[in-house]
Amino acid sequence: MIMSSTYIAWKNRGVRVVKLLERMKSKRESGTQKASESYKIDDNTLDPDTPLLRVHGVERSFQVGHQKLHVLKGIHMELLPNKLVMLRGRSGSGKTTLLNMLGGLDVPDQGEILFMEQHLHTLNDDQRTQIRRKHIGFIFQAYALMPLLSAYENVELALRMARYPRQLWKDRVTECMELVGLAKRMHHRPYELSGGEQQRVAIAKAIAHRPFLLLADEPTAELDSQMGAHIMAVFKEIVAREKLTICMTTHDPTILEVADHVYEMVDGKFANV
Repeated sequence: MIMSSTYIAWKNRGVRVVKLLERMKSKRESGTQKASESYKIDDNTLDPDTPLLRVHGVERSFQVGHQKLHVLKGIHMELLPNKLVMLRGRSGSGKTTLLNMLGGLDVPDQGEILFMEQHLHTLNDDQRTQIRRKHIGFIFQAYALMPLLSAYENVELALRMARYPRQLWKDRVTECMELVGLAKRMHHRPYELSGGEQQRVAIAKAIAHRPFLLLADEPTAELDSQMGAHIMAVFKEIVAREKLTICMTTHDPTILEVADHVYEMVDGKFANV
């Protein structure tokens, strides 16, 4: 009788533990689903015919000694959703300065920049940082990878900084690494990767938090023609799968054919507008 009572007590305790674990699992799955939905890009969120970003009459000058250097001279442009757009021009034509404006890293002296109908140029530093953190990704010429972290950890760090839901990190990092073709190299550190592989890690890092706009400064400048073509193929795949717009600078005429639109920059102005 004693053994029977003990057995029943342990059995009841086991049932309670199982039910508790099931509730915890259900709660985690519900939390993951809600977090995923909160960060999921709804295809209907952006009207494909409504510009994601508008630039009107933007000018920017810098004081150099006793002279003022006019870098941007009345820029007008639009970026539509789900497009690959290139800013082409020689070094010193104003491409990078404009790219910094589009990402809210700098503000114009004159003119307007509207991103998702928000006047980006009128916001303070903190407000622009919040927009960049959630809606804009950057790819820099120098890759900007942490040398002591693996490729996986570099992408994960981007999610941490963007305050992306923690329970989604693993799946999202893996998804991004697979998208750029580095699933088998994700645990390698930057010094163990080629230049092209490092650039692809930088791309995965930039798209991890699901931005609407990806800005890339000369992403193929340090790569040979074959790897440059591969990076452009990755960009086209990203636009199709991630439903974002890419705006990149380049002076390489061999990659222009993959762009949806090309703005030719000459001396701070668009030559083809």
